[in-house]
Amino acid sequence: MAVKKEEETIYDDVKVKHKATEQTPDTNNVSIDERSDSRRHHYQQLACCLGTFCVILVLGIIAVTVYQKQVMNLTAENHSLREKNEQLEAQNKGLETEKENLTEQIRDISWNNLNISRSQWSIDAYCPKENNKRTCKPCQNGWDHVESSCYAVNDAVRDQWKTWEEAQENCREKCSDLPVVINEEEKKNVSENSWKYDGNKGYWIGLRVEDGIWKWLDGRNLTDSSWINQPPSDGHCAISVQNEGFKSVNCNEKNRWICKKKAVVV
Repeated sequence: MAVKKEEETIYDDVKVKHKATEQTPDTNNVSIDERSDSRRHHYQQLACCLGTFCVILVLGIIAVTVYQKQVMNLTAENHSLREKNEQLEAQNKGLETEKENLTEQIRDISWNNLNISRSQWSIDAYCPKENNKRTCKPCQNGWDHVESSCYAVNDAVRDQWKTWEEAQENCREKCSDLPVVINEEEKKNVSENSWKYDGNKGYWIGLRVEDGIWKWLDGRNLTDSSWINQPPSDGHCAISVQNEGFKSVNCNEKNRWICKKKAVVV
C-alpha cells in the first residue's frame, strides 16, 4: 500500500509538472516565430518592391520602344517631306524657267509688233501719202525742222498745262525730250518759239537744278551763266520766255512745253 501511494504521489507530481509545463510559454519558440514572421514580412515587401520595379521597368521599356518607333516614323516622314520639298523646288525652278522663256517670247513678239507698228507709223509720219505717192520729210507733220532737229511747240490750253516732269514724260511718249540747247543759234530758235503770255510764263525746256547745279537732260552742266541770271535753287527748272531768255521757276508749276528730237535724213 505504501508503495502504491508513493507511485500515485509521483504520478501526481509528474502530472502537475506536465500541466505547469503546458501552461508556461516557451520564450525561445515565441522569439523564433516572431523573427520568422518578420523575415516573411520583409521578404514580402522586398518581393512587392521588386515586382513594382519590374512593372515600372517593363512600362519604361514599352514607352522607350513606342518613342523610338514614333521618332523613326517622324524621321521617315521628315525625310519624305524633304524629298517632296526638293521635288517641289525643282518643279518650281522648272516653272520659273518656263515662265521666263514665255515672258521673253512674249516680249520679243511684243517688241516685234511694236517695231512693226513704229516702222509703219514712222513711214506714215515722215512719208505721208499724197495722191498715191509718198513724200518724205525730215520731220513729221506738226514739227518744225531747224538744222538737224525737229521741234514741237505744245500750246496746250491752260487746264492741260504740265509740270516739268509731266512735260518730259509727254515728250518721251513722242520719242523726244524737252530741248537741250547746245548753242546760241538754237537758243535763239527756242526763244522765238516761246510765246509770251499770262504774266511772262514760258515753255518748259530740258534744264533743271540738280545738286545745286543747272544741268541739261543729257547730263551736261550749263556752262554759260548768262543764259539764266537766277542762281540755282533745288526744285527749280527752266522755262523759255520770248525775248527774255531762260527763267528759273518751281518744277511743280504748270506751263506749256517744247519737245525736241533728231531730224530724219532724207
